[in-house]
Formats: sequence, C-alpha cells, structure tokens
Amino acid sequence: MRALILGGAGFIGLHLARGLLARGHEVTIVDDFSRGRNDPELARLDVPVMSADLTDPASMKDIPHGWDQVYMLAAVVGVRNVERDPARVIRVNTLALLNTLDWLRPDEKLFFASTSETYSGGVTAGVVQVPTPEHVPLLIEDITAPRFAYAVSKTLGEAAVVHTARAKGFPFVIGRFHNVYGPRMGSDHVIPELSLRAIAQENPFRVYGTDQYRAFCHVDDAVEAMTALMGTERANGEIVHIGNDLAETNIGDLAALVLDIAGHTPVLDEVPAPPGSVKRRCPDLAKLRELTGFEPAVSLSDGVRQTFTWYRDNSH
Repeated sequence: MRALILGGAGFIGLHLARGLLARGHEVTIVDDFSRGRNDPELARLDVPVMSADLTDPASMKDIPHGWDQVYMLAAVVGVRNVERDPARVIRVNTLALLNTLDWLRPDEKLFFASTSETYSGGVTAGVVQVPTPEHVPLLIEDITAPRFAYAVSKTLGEAAVVHTARAKGFPFVIGRFHNVYGPRMGSDHVIPELSLRAIAQENPFRVYGTDQYRAFCHVDDAVEAMTALMGTERANGEIVHIGNDLAETNIGDLAALVLDIAGHTPVLDEVPAPPGSVKRRCPDLAKLRELTGFEPAVSLSDGVRQTFTWYRDNSH
C-alpha cells in the first residue's frame, strides 16, 4: 500500500507513519513544518518528506498522485492556539482541506481527521448522551466564542468531505478523535501539561476541572483504529468515533496518577475548568467495533506512564 500523510510531521501523523511502516506500507509525508523542521524523530523515519502549505492551492501541484490511502491530518489544534487566533484556525483548517479535496482523485481513499468537539456543545446543552454514538446532532454552543472555532472548522470539514466525495466518487472515512494522547504531542494538552509540571516539581500543584471526566485514548490505539478503518471497504463513507471507552477517568484522579508516577506529593490547588470545557466526554465505540473488531489495548496507567517517561526524558 502507498500512503500519503498530510500533516505527517505532527503528533498523530508521525505515530501513524511509524504504524504504517511497521505494516509494510510505503509512506510519504507532507507538512508545512509549523512544528519545526529539525525533529530528530521525523528524520529517523527515513521516508520521503515534502514541504507544502496546503492552504495555497498552487502547493498541491507538486504533490504526486497514485496513493492507495491519503490521510488528511493537517490542522491547527490545541485550545491555546484556538483561543489565541481563532480566525487562523478556521482559515487554515478549511482551506487546507478544500484544496486537498480539489486535488484528490477518485481512486485515492481519504481519511479525514475530525474531533469529538463537533458535538461537545450538545453534551453541555443536555441534548447529547454520553457515551456518545455517531448519529447525535452536531451543536456549537456559542458561535462567537473563540474556543469553538476548531469545532466549527471540523464540522465544515465533515460536510465538505461527504458532499465532495458524492460528487467526485472517492472513498473516504471520517474519524472523530476523542482525547488522543501520547509521547511527542506538545504541551497544550492535559496529560503532557500535568506531566511537565510534575517533572518541574510544581508546588502547590494546580489542577483544573477536577470534577470533569474524559476517556483518554493512547495514540497507538488510535493508529490501530485508523489503519483498520482504512483497510476495510465496510467503513467506506462512514463517520466513526475513535477513542477508548474503557479508560474514562476523573481529571482529579488523572492528576493523582501523574503525581504518583512522578513521585511528587505537592499541595493541590483545585480550580474550575476553563469556560466552555465540556463536563464529560466518552465515545460509544459500537460502530468501530462492528466495522473492524477494534478493542483498545493500552491501559490508562500504562499509557500515562509511557507518556510521562517520554516527557521526562525529552523535557528540554
């Protein structure tokens, strides 16, 4: 199989590249390198890497065709990035996808990375159940709030993929990621942020939203789900939740797990979650299981320990 990963220098993209290579696939990465060009882990992959700004349609002309699978992961992510410049989030995420859809050929299968944020407003409003299946309404709680720019861009992206595929005839899968974590994901996410502050021996130790619940999915499990979906025709044209419904945890308990791994016993400073943060998030994975037989393999304790160890060894 020949696989192209757009946004392959990012967190999930690099782990996906490793997973595809381990399965014997031929991999090429395209990225704008907003994460940085001198990443030793990317260099160690020893795969073709192309630099391209996908928001510029002219940049697509240099990307060859002939792919069995195209993974569209390129996007601006992270709550801080979204709140800092929501207009950029909408522009980059939307243009990069629309240009990709114009470029894609009917014989190239697309995976589009979406998010559980598309329906999180419905959870807060009390109209969406938890654990959450795929058929629930997508709801933006406040279109004027910067925080929801990411969800807006991915909701538009889902619609663009579905309707363009109908017009052009290419197969696709839309995967909605739910709290994927692991080594090398930056610092703008709860598990690495807690880990880095525990490594720094912060005391008192601030914990946001100890009354909230999340179901965390290790990136290795996410890669397994993605490749399984792309490997079966039964998933063509489907929107599927990707996550771990066996690892739902309270944020306060998550902080305690990180601190235990770190061997750090600080005074806790419990503060409310940031505005707009959903109270509980957990996917219903019945559809993913039915299509692929997927079961999460990485426990929360093992995954957090592995992630903490990576950040401890690479905190510089």
